[in-house]
Amino acid sequence: MTDRDAVHVQQHAQRVRRHLQGQVAAADGFLAFDRYMQEALYAPGLGYYSAGARKLGAHGDFTTAPETSALFGACIAAQCEPVLRTVAQGQILELGAGSGRLAFQVLRHLADRDCLPQHYWILEVSADLRERQRELLSTLPAPLAERVAFLDRPPEAPWRGVLLANEVLDALPCEVFALRPAGLMERGVGMDAAGEFRWQERAAPAALAQEIRRLLATLPEPLEPDYVSELCTRVAPWIAAVTASLVQGIALFVDYGLPRAQYYQPDRAHGTLRCHYRQRAHDDPFLVPGMQDLTAWVDFTRVAEAADDCGLEVLGFATQAAFLLGNGIESLIAAAPDGVARARLVSQARALLMPDQMGEAFKVMALGRGWEAPLAGFAHQNLLNRL
Repeated sequence: MTDRDAVHVQQHAQRVRRHLQGQVAAADGFLAFDRYMQEALYAPGLGYYSAGARKLGAHGDFTTAPETSALFGACIAAQCEPVLRTVAQGQILELGAGSGRLAFQVLRHLADRDCLPQHYWILEVSADLRERQRELLSTLPAPLAERVAFLDRPPEAPWRGVLLANEVLDALPCEVFALRPAGLMERGVGMDAAGEFRWQERAAPAALAQEIRRLLATLPEPLEPDYVSELCTRVAPWIAAVTASLVQGIALFVDYGLPRAQYYQPDRAHGTLRCHYRQRAHDDPFLVPGMQDLTAWVDFTRVAEAADDCGLEVLGFATQAAFLLGNGIESLIAAAPDGVARARLVSQARALLMPDQMGEAFKVMALGRGWEAPLAGFAHQNLLNRL
């Protein structure tokens, strides 16, 4: 980072900090963490996803699977193909399209399969990411680029096809709670005399306390006092909203997370909240607000419950490695034109497949409406019984 970039980072972080200080003050000194996360990530012109920080890739804060290898997009395209060949006037809707790399890969591979969607819709809340997406996707051949359309909200008219969301669920603002000897507590953000942010706790409000009790009642083991973790009550209304007009097809969610019984294990007593800044992961959400990503692992049992609530069927749940193997990643590597290209793809595939990289931490969940055919991505593994 140049000195000029460093100054920009600090100046922007200070603007965001002042905004958040105002939010804490307006909340009488206690800002619930989900509201802090909402503002730090999405405040217009200030939040991480609303301002101009470079987020993705080797020079950004974190690297996603489509940035790692085009093999990922090819496998996603392979899972989209049978749906698009079955439904009438099939569409693809991608939520939070990042740099546009996944859309680019999926459209290229579907074109090779002569199975393009009628439209490739992108719903993106970040203005600067939308511009990056436009720039990249404009380099596609015209018959592909003209299918891309940007949306400001989920489609209102009924549609059929595939919804894609890669690393989106983890960025939904979440509540943070603590189990203390005194009872159920909500963790939030306060300030010290110098205006520096610090964790603060209060008795959990009635609705949150009820949700915590419901969660605890579903766990196989009790949790000890001083256990701290997260839950995301926004999952259910968000999934209902983004899938409301999908009348036939599937929704694919790719993210790091676990089934509930594994997520809330007694030895995971400090939660999963993580921050990403300049390719480094840490656990201080107050370090450079507005300049770092804030995420929490996904409770995929909660996602499955949300699907049930809005009339979706949970079709499959697997590790990313199993999903990619089911969609032919090995065949894609074998089809490389020469040994050099094959070796490069093997190296990229390791990052996508190996347990100590993306292969096990990332999961894929498929939800369906009006869809009964089996999905190749879950042929090798389907962990529905663990949800």
